[in-house]
Amino acid sequence: MLLRMARRSETAAATRQSLLDAAGALLDIGGVDAVTLREVGARAGVSRSAAYRHFVDKDALLTVLVTNALSELGDALETVAAGDDSPEQSLRYAVLSLYDIGRTRPHLYRLMFTDPPGDPTAAVQAAGRTWDSFLDIVGRNVGPKRAEHYGALLLTNVHGITSLESSGHLVSDKWQTSAEELIDTVIGLLPAAPA
Repeated sequence: MLLRMARRSETAAATRQSLLDAAGALLDIGGVDAVTLREVGARAGVSRSAAYRHFVDKDALLTVLVTNALSELGDALETVAAGDDSPEQSLRYAVLSLYDIGRTRPHLYRLMFTDPPGDPTAAVQAAGRTWDSFLDIVGRNVGPKRAEHYGALLLTNVHGITSLESSGHLVSDKWQTSAEELIDTVIGLLPAAPA
């Protein structure tokens, strides 16, 4: 009996993950409008009703995608913060990690910076942990009292860089620079932490 229950639980978890993978792929291909529970189920190779057994609606599914992305970014930032890299190297990695999501998964990136369409509780918790880690890394560079100010400056810059690149307006032939060079420049302009 316990073994059968464990197998059902494993099967349900595998189905849920397949649905999330399918939803992420659809989001990447066509944006929010491409994600429907019917199409997610079809792409995952499960019955039409399976998606509805795991997610109340499309909003709940999208919120889980956002929560997972924020949690993964938070895990990466916590690992960096606990590592042996210099504060500047850690900050560069943190900013480039965020930029990389925007570059490779622009629809998911946009969702990460909007109010979650479903129940926001888990997404808000994941975002709080992620941004706390980000501000910790920023604070190691500029001092804890200035972390919020310079954290906001870095976020607005990476958003602008990501937006220009995704729209095709950050062309290296025209501007004679790249997104990574711009990020390095912004980090290089930050003041040092007070002694």
